[in-house]
Amino acid sequence: MTPIRTWHDVTPAGFQEIRAAAEPAVLKGIASDWPIVRAADPAAYLRGMATANPVPFMRAPADVEGRLHYGTEIGTRNFTTQQAPLGDFLDALAGEAGKDRPDALALQGLSATDHVPGFAEANRLAILPSAILPRLWIGNAAKVAIHHDPSENIAVVAAGRRRFTLFPPEQVGNLYMGPFNPTPAGVQVSMAHLTAPDLARYPRFADALEAAQSAELEAGDALYIPYQWYHHVEALSPFSMLVNYWWDAAPAGIGSPWDAMMFGMMSLRLLPPDQRRAWQAMFDHYVFLANGDPGEHLPTEARGILGATSLQDVAQMRKALLAKLQGG
Repeated sequence: MTPIRTWHDVTPAGFQEIRAAAEPAVLKGIASDWPIVRAADPAAYLRGMATANPVPFMRAPADVEGRLHYGTEIGTRNFTTQQAPLGDFLDALAGEAGKDRPDALALQGLSATDHVPGFAEANRLAILPSAILPRLWIGNAAKVAIHHDPSENIAVVAAGRRRFTLFPPEQVGNLYMGPFNPTPAGVQVSMAHLTAPDLARYPRFADALEAAQSAELEAGDALYIPYQWYHHVEALSPFSMLVNYWWDAAPAGIGSPWDAMMFGMMSLRLLPPDQRRAWQAMFDHYVFLANGDPGEHLPTEARGILGATSLQDVAQMRKALLAKLQGG
């Protein structure tokens, strides 16, 4: 593994340069002035702002060592899901902190706007637009298995310490990802165990580890996770809190790449090898622009869908495709 590059005193303009590189980046101390980071008791700070509405969280027994994952079989889980007001969840965390072998408790992706009113305004991340809303991840020493998000992500450590391990998208073939469904908690996860890898069972995972980047963050630090980079997150403290921001820079209205992949799996995967080879070349040329603009040699008026770049063009292509799928 190699260390993730660290940046200091990041400004909004500087962050756009970081994004353009499409590489992970530690944003050192970017939230060091947040009230929750400076609070002597971050849990008490949260409790004072929280609503009484119930929130969902996970509880796993001590023998899973914090790794929230499948149970003994795919389709089962090694944790249970429960609900309680945020204040009660924080009390439960405090109760586990005094145990030699605590249960793992994790509250994931909680809308700050809905459950901790005023948090977003008091703890602003100035490098992002205010319309990108924060989500809260609170717990003790739990491990989130290797997964990816279909978006860009900034994760801010608001309390405790967290260790992040990231893998570029090209490592998907070495990560031994689990099924799309069922999943332990809504997203596809790796079957390989980062902190105790079984390389006899998952030998290509060794190559993934060589390509991995890692960083350990303290309260006030943040990590930029580029689009669809795989990541493993390990909380290292009895009380740990992460604030994350997801956003998608793709234009609205162009359709879902996920749907396109599903259609490709349906229509291309079962083709004979020679046909798959031909279509791989076609996709590289026409979809991923491996050779540049595929219509550059044609007059503009003759390019047809090769020159389709506007949302109106996309809408016409979608209309034609739907008609074809429906037999029209």
